[in-house]
Amino acid sequence: MSIADLRKDYKLASLDENDVDRDPLVQFEKWLNEAINAALPEPTAMTLATIGSSGRPAARIVLLKVADARGFAFFTNYDSHKGQELAANPWAALVFHWVELERQVRIEGRVEKVATDESAEYFSKRPLLSRIGAWASPQSQVIPGRQWLEQAFTATGKRFGETVPLPPFWGGYRVIPETMEFWQGRQSRLHDRLCYRRDPNPAWIAERLAPHNQRPVPAP
Repeated sequence: MSIADLRKDYKLASLDENDVDRDPLVQFEKWLNEAINAALPEPTAMTLATIGSSGRPAARIVLLKVADARGFAFFTNYDSHKGQELAANPWAALVFHWVELERQVRIEGRVEKVATDESAEYFSKRPLLSRIGAWASPQSQVIPGRQWLEQAFTATGKRFGETVPLPPFWGGYRVIPETMEFWQGRQSRLHDRLCYRRDPNPAWIAERLAPHNQRPVPAP
């Protein structure tokens, strides 16, 4: 069988303008909670897309750690590839894909660093070995091999013991949404797409978008 022949018909749910919250951040919280309650694997996993000074896009999976009225936060090494790209171009896109619920959420917005005290609070709650790993691993840099990494980890553990401070090169980023699109799979590829965009006032405007593979139908 060709991969072009792989298809799924979506039947689980629908998405109607009358059923969603006027605030997309509230609607996102509702959907995220449903994904968590459904015991989906890694419900907070999201694709993070960035574009650096080269103009070339890059994407990877990261974990959402804070979602509130301010936006969507994740934590990482500021010297990593994504950190360098966000320093050059502080805009990003996020995608959550909850396959089992036949849902997707797309988010686009500008990015800012999380305050140091907030990053420190989150870092202190991480498992000890994760905190040691943040210091030991020069994320995205070329290293001699696995043994070098494990030796660096062991040496870092001996250096700090159980009191591991926040690295100066580590912290959070927050994506402040400008647009948010909620996608619910439907039969015959007539998917539901509701897109919120910020109005200058600064309320949100919600609009229904046509599915990607549909052509305009002439009026009768």
